[in-house]
Amino acid sequence: MIDGRGSALAGVALVLALAVPLAGAQELRPWRGGATPPLALQDLDGRAHRLEDYRGKVVLVNFWATWCEPCRAEMPSLGRLHAALADRPFIVLAVNLGEPVPRIKKFLARTPLNFPVLLDRDTAVAKAWRARILPATYLVGRDGRIRQVHFGELDWSSGAGRRAVEALLE
Repeated sequence: MIDGRGSALAGVALVLALAVPLAGAQELRPWRGGATPPLALQDLDGRAHRLEDYRGKVVLVNFWATWCEPCRAEMPSLGRLHAALADRPFIVLAVNLGEPVPRIKKFLARTPLNFPVLLDRDTAVAKAWRARILPATYLVGRDGRIRQVHFGELDWSSGAGRRAVEALLE
């Protein structure tokens, strides 16, 4: 027999079980957050990357962490998208949230990436970009303005993700 508290917990579990798959299936949304926040971070080799350095390219900015299962699951599709569009003005920037470099490198040894991994050591950039749910992905147009956003896992190598990137490349 389930008491009132058990029934409430079962209800919450059911809502979460239904909501998680739906979050990943949602389409990208137009950005309504105002001006594009600054992004100036170093990669794993200490090289500086600034969003304005990529003006003229479509930039996919993905906030992620190694402990985030949907982030880990999504990474291969980002790699496939980046490789498929290698001859186009397109770049993926994977912004890691505050994790130690050895942990990131351990992850990359198992899941090699073909695009820069940037270090948001104090998570200030993620906060400025309002990346409250991981993964959080922003599509930035050639003019440097955020155009679309998606929270949660998405297969970027096909479907809505790829179509959104290709539309910005046209």
